[in-house]
Amino acid sequence: MAVARPGAEDGPAPAPGPEAEDGRERRSSLRRRLGGTVVFLVLALLFVLPWWTLFASGVDWPFPVFLAGTVGFACWLVSFPFLMVAGHGHRRADRAARVADSTLGMVWVLFTWSVLGGLVHLVLIGLDAGGAHRARIVAAAVAVVSAGLLAWGHHEAMRVPRVKRLDVRVPRLGAGLDGTRVVVLADTHFGPIDRAGWSARVAEAVNGLDADVVVHAGDIADGTPLQRREQSAPLGTIRSRLAKVYVTGNHEYFGEAQGWLDRMAELGWEPLHNRHVVVERGGDLLVLAGVDDVTAESSGLAGHRANLLGALAGADPDLPVLLVAHQPKYVAQAASAGIDLQISGHTHGGQIWPFHYLVRIDQPVVHGLSRHGVRTLLYTSRGAGFWGPPFRVFAPSEISLLTLRSGTAGTDRDDR
Repeated sequence: MAVARPGAEDGPAPAPGPEAEDGRERRSSLRRRLGGTVVFLVLALLFVLPWWTLFASGVDWPFPVFLAGTVGFACWLVSFPFLMVAGHGHRRADRAARVADSTLGMVWVLFTWSVLGGLVHLVLIGLDAGGAHRARIVAAAVAVVSAGLLAWGHHEAMRVPRVKRLDVRVPRLGAGLDGTRVVVLADTHFGPIDRAGWSARVAEAVNGLDADVVVHAGDIADGTPLQRREQSAPLGTIRSRLAKVYVTGNHEYFGEAQGWLDRMAELGWEPLHNRHVVVERGGDLLVLAGVDDVTAESSGLAGHRANLLGALAGADPDLPVLLVAHQPKYVAQAASAGIDLQISGHTHGGQIWPFHYLVRIDQPVVHGLSRHGVRTLLYTSRGAGFWGPPFRVFAPSEISLLTLRSGTAGTDRDDR
């Protein structure tokens, strides 16, 4: 006897009518216009405030100086969106990306110090200090400080990261695993600026740390494995005694995430694509687990999502677990599952001050060692490279050396 399915007698649902289609189109068009308007207003604010501070806030420069500054900022503002689209859109033109990314970093620093300069200007007015040249003094200070920070920040971004050393005490760690050396790389972001030489020097630095385990916590590159093949090649020279493991970051899902998993396997790394491996030292075992980035599921790539249950499937629940998850905010799931230590990146420590305040809106931690729940420790790396703007201001890059210790407390010791 046939069983009637609910609604089956009614046949297929009717297709939406022309009015519904038109309504969806109008709402979609309105969202695009509103989004475009917001982006334009933000860009205008980022560019206009520095222009006002440097050239129009009562500084009374000679007209040729004012005109040159105004034309320069106007050209900067108008060209920026086109350069971003050319550099990071379908064309992926590296030269355009380099100019656009540098512009973004420069204008952010100028904007930040223009805001601070404006506050100083108000204080000077209140104190009746500086006299007729008050605005010029503030403008010159903003220009000098911004230029100095950009020069220093570029040097910081392009150098080989310093090593940050920490002892991390994991209560469930067996005595044989005491002293296990875990080297953390994150956010190498191989991209439009060719850093193949930098990559080779980073690999040499990692090899000098005598690692038992090396972790790459994601955001390996901006671009495809083919585009960044030369820059990623030195990762194949990195050595470890027990394992080299890698998980995807959110930027892999802007390009070819599965391609990067395959590329890292080709370079001798163990891709932890929602899976785990078990390593042994001194007769004791440690589970090294990894999950895809939290953005993986929305990418639409089949089989990609953050799946902690899948990553731990078959693992002995009595063994300590080191989980690699790109974004620190995954620690909520890790703590619920009783993970011992999560290693993450993603934040860059804010990369360019004071951006770390915005990072804290999205992430529970910006950098360093923190405790979550009863058992779980989280280590968040500032990352080795940089995204976009080739600058790091008050957010130094790092290669992290975590020495795992048996015990009951986590200690953050920073030896630079």
